[in-house]
Amino acid sequence: MDLSDPTRNWRSAVSEALAAPGAGSSDFDLNTHLPRPRRDDLRPAAVLVGLIDGAGGPEVLLTKRSSKLRHHPGQIAFPGGKQDEGDADAEACALREAHEEVGLPMGHVEVIGRLPGHETVTGFAMTPVVGWITQPFTARPEAGEVTEAFQVPLAHVADTGRFRIEGRRWRGARRLYYTVPWGPYYIWGATARILRGLAERLAQ
Repeated sequence: MDLSDPTRNWRSAVSEALAAPGAGSSDFDLNTHLPRPRRDDLRPAAVLVGLIDGAGGPEVLLTKRSSKLRHHPGQIAFPGGKQDEGDADAEACALREAHEEVGLPMGHVEVIGRLPGHETVTGFAMTPVVGWITQPFTARPEAGEVTEAFQVPLAHVADTGRFRIEGRRWRGARRLYYTVPWGPYYIWGATARILRGLAERLAQ
């Protein structure tokens, strides 16, 4: 897909990308030396890959997590979290979490599909739910979970050439991960890996 083409139909491109076959991803894809948990031990979770029309094209809704959280404190993430017993499915979980975390009305989201699941190093089986945010809304970050909500151009994270592999020591071992920085925001880990998966599909 030509990211510089001003006539590109992003909605059609994303829908086609979601329909393409492909395997899921994992934080362990780049870290085969680390012990991998059993699939049965992973806890189900879902995130919303929320797309919204911006002045220069579609944008992706992201959050900066509170530094006080137990899992992934201070990191850039999609709205989302652990799937509760009351959630009918991953879509319900992702929409509920987005509403709780940033005040996104559930009725403002047109769910168009899922990306393949992603396994996190912190023990979650994450389902990325993709949806278009059909109406403008004012983000209201939930102070206990989210420090900030912001948007990044889809064209930026749809460019596989912007992704890099970096690393750091974690629990006594060196861990590798994808990054795709945007301005002051250091997007990395599971969020970057999911975005790269979408970028790879859009490039097919």
